[in-house]
Amino acid sequence: MKAIGFTRCHPVDHPEALLDLDIPAPAVPEGHDMLVEVRAVSVNPVDTKRRRSEEPKDGPRILGFDAAGVVRAVGPGCTLFRAGDEVFYAGVVNRPGSNAELQLVDERIVGRKPASLSFAEAAAMPLTSITAWEGLHDRLGIHEGGGAGDALLVIGGAGGVGSMVTQIARQRTALTVVATASRPETAQWCRDLGAHHVVDHKGDIAAQLKALGVRARYVFSTNTTARNWEQIVATVAPQGSIVLIESQAPIDARQLMPKSVSLHWELMFTRPMFGTPDMIEQHHLLNAVADLVDHGRIRHTMTRNLGPMTAERLREAHAMVESGTMIGKVVLEGF
Repeated sequence: MKAIGFTRCHPVDHPEALLDLDIPAPAVPEGHDMLVEVRAVSVNPVDTKRRRSEEPKDGPRILGFDAAGVVRAVGPGCTLFRAGDEVFYAGVVNRPGSNAELQLVDERIVGRKPASLSFAEAAAMPLTSITAWEGLHDRLGIHEGGGAGDALLVIGGAGGVGSMVTQIARQRTALTVVATASRPETAQWCRDLGAHHVVDHKGDIAAQLKALGVRARYVFSTNTTARNWEQIVATVAPQGSIVLIESQAPIDARQLMPKSVSLHWELMFTRPMFGTPDMIEQHHLLNAVADLVDHGRIRHTMTRNLGPMTAERLREAHAMVESGTMIGKVVLEGF
């Protein structure tokens, strides 16, 4: 089958950073696995980080987490899907990825594709939706309908995860949502997704929130946490909570002690990577996200579709994500 992968770590502008490959198709699915024909994928920062830093040891590495496609076969333990079903999911870090024509994936981390979306539009959503949902509900402990009178600060509101945090928080909680953005177009994107307020993360966030009369009980930091750490510490309310999804540089958590602020990590790969007893929750939450989409309450975040999957186009997508200026998500569709 056709696939795109790499054999050595290279900068994104290197011609061998990603390669067009012909590799054996996956075996017949066993247990809870399904064989999915991949119709579209999107690129996340985790794809670019692993391409840059994880030298393959045993043959080419196939990356890709977000995917939308059609189930072609199911293992004997499958009860949630059958051949022909349209699905979307985010895969896992310790198995071959979605940048291939066919992929094996555990049905318990797969959701039904939103009926109102194309495969390309659906592929933009799984990883960021899972991260946002788990971060808000499982880590910060904000329940559906909760948060009245409290505010949530979303650092990096126009990125993939920030876009979904804003939408899910607006639709499933009573929080006041404040997103950060530093350009007119990214600020408008955040407002269009439902942010009550937008502040500039290149300025004094704490001062801007004070001027708005807002104190953030919750902070959801989606990127550049170390760079913004002093601002986050100054901004978060006493006895508040912070959730982080990246660790590119050290931070000093001791600074949170005077305010008795709790710190949480969110990694959407944890459940499938460790086979936790509740990993099926990702199936349930993706179905809930699909329902929100199909009822017009949230929207997809695809902003670029680069067309059929080739190594050249995937390198272009990686470069866009690495630029740090992306609004929403970039998608590739078909081989």
